[in-house]
Parts: sequence; structure tokens; C-alpha cells
Amino acid sequence: MELTERKKKVLRTIVDLYIRTAEPVGSKVIAELPDMNFSSATIRNDMADLTAMGYLEQPHTSAGRIPSAAGYRLYVDELMASYRLSLDEANTINTAIEEKMQRVDKLMEKVAKLVSQATDLPAISVASRAGSAVVKRFDLILAGSGSFILVMMLSNDQVVNKLIKLPLDVGENDLKLLSAVLNATMVQLPAEEFTPGLMERLINSAGAASSLVPIIVDFTAETLRSQNSTNMAVAGQARLLQHPEYHDVQKAQRMLTSLDEDTLSTLPAVMQGSNGTKVLVGPENVAEELKDTSVVMTKFDIGDGLQGMIGVVGPTRMDYAKVTARLSYFAESLSKMFAKPEQPQLPEAPKDEEA
Repeated sequence: MELTERKKKVLRTIVDLYIRTAEPVGSKVIAELPDMNFSSATIRNDMADLTAMGYLEQPHTSAGRIPSAAGYRLYVDELMASYRLSLDEANTINTAIEEKMQRVDKLMEKVAKLVSQATDLPAISVASRAGSAVVKRFDLILAGSGSFILVMMLSNDQVVNKLIKLPLDVGENDLKLLSAVLNATMVQLPAEEFTPGLMERLINSAGAASSLVPIIVDFTAETLRSQNSTNMAVAGQARLLQHPEYHDVQKAQRMLTSLDEDTLSTLPAVMQGSNGTKVLVGPENVAEELKDTSVVMTKFDIGDGLQGMIGVVGPTRMDYAKVTARLSYFAESLSKMFAKPEQPQLPEAPKDEEA
């Protein structure tokens, strides 16, 4: 069965109408639209074909149809018209960002609230390091008074140090040996590779300073995990209740209890290697709790090695064009806001004229 341009137009019209009304769409309603130059019978046949092809569903015995997950996917990929933000919408977003984002602390929480307000849907915001931090170099510096300073240069150019008590039987030469062992074994390794086997090799190679190995490994692993941690915030879960899909109390309760950080923590991984906006429709979601919803996500740059992501969760009936436009505008505005100002270039000194 061929998916003709006419059938695509009928499908696009049904999705647009269902997004606005949340009511099954019948052939008569479509035929009365000014840009539909087809008879009600022709449209009815096309709707039957679209249903057989899996793009539409018939929820009741009425003649009305609603889009399926496959129908929404085709709509997002090929059929939806681009949505252009109005000047008022752009100004509202810019004003909100300027007023509420003056401080970076609690950044993700504020971003999630702003995105939820702008889209009228539950929102998620995430900040994470662009890559896993590792140690570039270890230095052990004798500090006197029976202690030494562990200094670590990280791959993100941060320097971390810790004052550690020195065992009585460990001297400066022992620290030099331990430093050489650490730099030969632990540099460029992510925390996930700090295995018991690695610990055993370090202890066997550290000589008199072997008792310091567990302390150093634990502190290094904790430091790297804190550098690579993901900061996530969720806001606006209750906004789902205003959509007809969640007027059923039990369905709404199940959905609201699943919109937590544990469930949504799978979403940043979906964006790995992706550019632009990504849309997951219904069954395309990894988390089982999100199989009846759609998720729209996009990235933005925070700077200092941090990558941001914003997204919304809502019914599959959401207005994809409007949501993607607003998220994209948010992402562009946030990236510009966090961009470091370019250093002014000094004018070149005038060259001496030849005599």
C-alpha cells in the first residue's frame, strides 16, 4: 500500500487537529477544511489505509482516528511545519533567562523550571562533563611534621591536593618510589578502572609506602567521580495533569511517580554523539516508564568542560513543532549566555619603515 502525498496530507492534518483538540478526528471535519480539496469519502478511504498501515488508531467505535506512535514519528521526521517563535515568545524567554540566570549556582534547577514554564510540560535539565576526567600527573611533596601533600593534575587542568599523614617508617625516598609507581600505573585511567587487581599491583610495587596506596586510590577515585558527576533537575511534573491523557487518576499517578531522576537518568546517554534536537516517540524511549510518552531533547554548551542538556516529557499528542522550536531557542540562548567573551586582540605594532 503506497503512502501517497494525499495520504501524508491527511495524516498531517489529523495530527495537527488532534494536537489542538485531543479529540479523535473524523473525515467530515477534515473535508470541511479550506485547503482539503477531497471528498469526505476519499478522505475516509485514506484514513482506513493509514490505519491499516499503522499510522492511525481508532480508539472507539466512532469514525474518528488518532495518530499512533508510528504516525507521530512520520509527522516529526517529514510532515510537521516549522514553528517560528513570535517576537513576544522570544522576548519572554530572553527576559526569563536574564532575570533568573544571574547566578550559576542551582543552574540546572532554574533551567528546568524555565523550560517547563515555556513549554507547559515537565522538563529535565542536565549538566555533565564532556569527557571523563583522569589524572595526568601525581606529585608527592614532603611537608614535614610527619605528613606529605598528594598533588594531582587532572585532564581538565584542575589541580587537587590532600594532606596525608606519613607513617613513621616512610621517608622521602619511599615517597619518590611511590610517586614513580603512581605515574607509571594510574595516570590516564578513569575511576572505573581502579580495580582490586590494580590496587594489588600498586601495593606490591610501592615498597615501604604500600600502606599509603589504599588512601591515595580511594581519594583519587572520589575526586574523579566528583569531576565526572552529572547534575540533574526535574521540574513541572504536575503540568501533565492538565492534559486529557492524564485525567484518569490511576494513569496520572503512575506517570507522576515515574518522572524522577532515576527514570530520566537514561536520557542523557541517548544524546551521546547527537547534534541538534532529538525526539523519542512512545515506544522509542529506553525507560519502560516512558513508553507511553514522547521526549524532546537538545544540548547546549556551558563552558569549562561542561555540557548541558534540556528536554521535556509529555503526551505523544504534544505540539512537536512548537516544543522543538522553543527548546532550540533556549539552547542557543543558554550557549550564548555561558560563552566566554572573546579576548580583545591587541593591535599589531607598526612596522619600521625602511629607510
